[in-house]
Amino acid sequence: MMSIKQEIQKRRTFAIISHPDAGKTTLTEKLLLFGGAIQTAGAVKSNKIRKSATSDFMDIERQRGISVATSVMTFEYKNMFINILDTPGHKDFAEDTYRTLTAVDSVILVVDSVKGVEEQTEKLMNVCRMRNTPVIIFINKLDREGMRPFELMDELERKLDIKVRPLTWPIGMGKGFKGVYNLYEKNIYLFKSGKTTIEDDRLLVDDLSDTVLDDKLAGDAERLREEVELVEGVYEPFDTNDYLSGSVAPVFFGSALNNFGVRELLETFISIAPPPKERETDQRQVKPVEEKFSGFIFKIHANLDPRHRDRIAFLRVCSGKFERDKYFHHVRLGKNLRFNNPYNFMARSKNIIDEAFPGDVVGLYDRSNFKIGDTLTEGETFTFRGIPSFSPEIFRELVNIDPMKSKQLDKGIEQLTDEGVAQLFVHQDGRRKIVGTVGELQFDVIQYRLEHEYGASCRFQPMNYAKACWITSDDPGKLDGFMRAKSRHIYYDKDENPVFFAESQWLLNSAIENHPDVEFHFTSEFKTDTSIVNNGREAI
Repeated sequence: MMSIKQEIQKRRTFAIISHPDAGKTTLTEKLLLFGGAIQTAGAVKSNKIRKSATSDFMDIERQRGISVATSVMTFEYKNMFINILDTPGHKDFAEDTYRTLTAVDSVILVVDSVKGVEEQTEKLMNVCRMRNTPVIIFINKLDREGMRPFELMDELERKLDIKVRPLTWPIGMGKGFKGVYNLYEKNIYLFKSGKTTIEDDRLLVDDLSDTVLDDKLAGDAERLREEVELVEGVYEPFDTNDYLSGSVAPVFFGSALNNFGVRELLETFISIAPPPKERETDQRQVKPVEEKFSGFIFKIHANLDPRHRDRIAFLRVCSGKFERDKYFHHVRLGKNLRFNNPYNFMARSKNIIDEAFPGDVVGLYDRSNFKIGDTLTEGETFTFRGIPSFSPEIFRELVNIDPMKSKQLDKGIEQLTDEGVAQLFVHQDGRRKIVGTVGELQFDVIQYRLEHEYGASCRFQPMNYAKACWITSDDPGKLDGFMRAKSRHIYYDKDENPVFFAESQWLLNSAIENHPDVEFHFTSEFKTDTSIVNNGREAI
């Protein structure tokens, strides 16, 4: 029987992130192929799913061909226990991705070789940099005509503000794509279009002067030698510590659709990616090797199985050992809970488990006990930090269009906002409800799910607000005075924290200048908030 320390060393928990259509879901499935978790992979093309992707389990996702909920998938590979958290690629679901990044120890970032670094990629990388999360970059779609590799390297460094170090290098591109050279293993994998099985054909070479290269690659052999010489001259030797500190990102090239270049990525990932790390709480740092269990909820999903009105809370284990049927302390509620049927996941497939270790993600059947950010312990009272709500960008008033279904609507919007699909704000008078999101598409998802899962009908009335800020003050009197003066624009979030809604940036700036004793926050995590509004500017 392995010790907790040995269990921790076996585990790798990471997220795959990308701009929409860069190939994230396809890469996820190819990694699962390597682990034997699935036998065939679905393909996502032109935003329409020909065969439903394993990691897209909501009806609306299959209809739209995008991931709107984070999936958790677990598989074993070479005696390593790997937890993949697949994330929504669509920018309208960025907050779900941000929260997921709090639950992982490293990230694989997928970049489309044709389009290069896109806006959403830059935003996701900003979140990784805030936590110094180690990042591996996979440049996808090498079988298409795209940007030249050295151009891509320069753009990655410039737009993502991180040093890069290629660990594989492409031989040609588009129609002339011949394969990739592994700079460390000193071997070449020759490309075969349409290949969906696991890679196995290796061309072993002692060094690039080997004449077998000229036989196999013809005129591309000499160009490969020149480019590799340039790579080795331009980039510093790869140092794992630089990667682990988040200052250097190793880069791999391939084609996820053709299952090409994925092996190199996975092999390197399991050898250099970090095992579970220590985590910050409001009281102290929690180390994974500690004997006592602790963990936090980073996602809630209602009605995972439409046939059963279930609600699953996703728990990241941070320390000790989680055990089935054992009582654990729910810090926010101050009560003890036990879980009869904890799960791990392979997308739709749920398997009951008896125990879980740091790095693991456990699905807990939830009877409305949990909110995102909740902490479970073996009795100690602390709360894990770094799982904030972000200030929404789009605001709509929730209007009930079927008074006979008011209870269903209230329950539905409460559960969906508990999941983090959107944020709910209620006016002081208790009548008006505002839903805030970071993208328009979330309103479609909410409307669809309210109708199909709760039997409730609603419409969303546009609101003329530009920004919502949480407000605090060291002087209760000053805060109370501000709230009375701005009562029309004061709402409360789900935790009863006051939130100020400003109709324009100018009005927000004016409020800040006229009320210097009130602090305005762009995230719900005030004690460690690094995004306080100062004179109308975000200090990120």
